Amino acid sequence: MAETKSTVTASASGTASKAGTSAQKGKSSNSISWVAPLICLVAGVSFYIFVLGNKDNFVNGKGANWMGKMHEGGPIVPLLITLFLIVLVFVIERFLTITKALGKGSIADFVRKVQYHLANKNVDAALQECDKQQGSVGNVMKAGLRKYKEMISNNELDTEQKVLSIQKEVEEATALELPMLEKNLVFLSTIASVATLIGLLGTVIGMIRAFSSLGDQGGSSAANDLAKGISEALYNTALGIGTSAVSIIMYNVFTTRIDSITYGIDESGFTLTQSFASNYK
Repeated sequence: MAETKSTVTASASGTASKAGTSAQKGKSSNSISWVAPLICLVAGVSFYIFVLGNKDNFVNGKGANWMGKMHEGGPIVPLLITLFLIVLVFVIERFLTITKALGKGSIADFVRKVQYHLANKNVDAALQECDKQQGSVGNVMKAGLRKYKEMISNNELDTEQKVLSIQKEVEEATALELPMLEKNLVFLSTIASVATLIGLLGTVIGMIRAFSSLGDQGGSSAANDLAKGISEALYNTALGIGTSAVSIIMYNVFTTRIDSITYGIDESGFTLTQSFASNYK
């Protein structure tokens, strides 16, 4: 009875430790999701006020260059600048994270090397390959290989139960890796849809203001003001479309890379279970 209690306590302690580590990782990695937008908002508004709104960009109260004209685009402009900065921040953050998750070398070559070592029943060499890979596929494979090595010396379970145990270990490791890869992509997908609409909103507001000026003044001078007003309003559209385009392109790039990692993880799990089933019947 004492031995059973000790085992349960150790297991519970290990689970608590695992949970604590996972929570800490989640907390540290989640902080950027609310800190970055706030910083980008401050930077966007500051850029609008102090850079675009600099008096050197205006002559007689009107925009003398593209910065002055963009400033005249109205209050939607700082919001669009903020969205663009958010896109840049999360593109850099996802690029660094996913590049690290890809690890070193080709995933396909890594899987083939592990398959070769397992075919020769050299689990330690396969574990060394995981240490060299240093990516998400390597992490999942390493967790599976540890369970694989443990099951070789296990005399209590039959082959099918051992394979299921290895498969479960791979699934648990995968569940820890995939959320890290997909985190914060929601910002890119959301901004890709919203930025164009916000840009069009700014354009519509600018057009309303320009046509209102035309109706109040009339004459040829009002036509010139209308042309300038439309030009200023279109800066909103250009900024919104540009931000949306960058978001869509980078979102597709990142999801493609994540798909390649996911495929590598799936192949790794299949490799482990099939190898064990054939080598240790």
